[in-house]
Amino acid sequence: MQISKRLLFGLTAAALIMECPVIQPVLAADKVSLFKIITVKDEIVIGIPDDELAQLDGKDAGGIAKMLIAKGSMSVWQYAVHKSAAGDLEQAPLRKIGLMASDSLRVEPYASPLKVLPIDETRK
Repeated sequence: MQISKRLLFGLTAAALIMECPVIQPVLAADKVSLFKIITVKDEIVIGIPDDELAQLDGKDAGGIAKMLIAKGSMSVWQYAVHKSAAGDLEQAPLRKIGLMASDSLRVEPYASPLKVLPIDETRK
């Protein structure tokens, strides 16, 4: 009986130790929606966390366009393709940029076949 109590205690302690680092990143990871910003000069991909996107009127590319027209500018994260440590291609936040409203600007949803990394809270 004594051995099974020790085993149960050890397994419980190990589960708690293992659970913390595994669960926290999953809970902290925001789902990010990607959009392509197209101008006469170039095009870029941006990412907006879904919780921020939900606050926009429209919750889609139209909501981003409405926000740009209403406010004139907004800060977003530019996304780019990079290789992970394992060698897989991923869409990852590159840098925070400012978008300015323009008559020749178009916003489109962007579906990436790659894994989309969340915006790191420490980089915000």
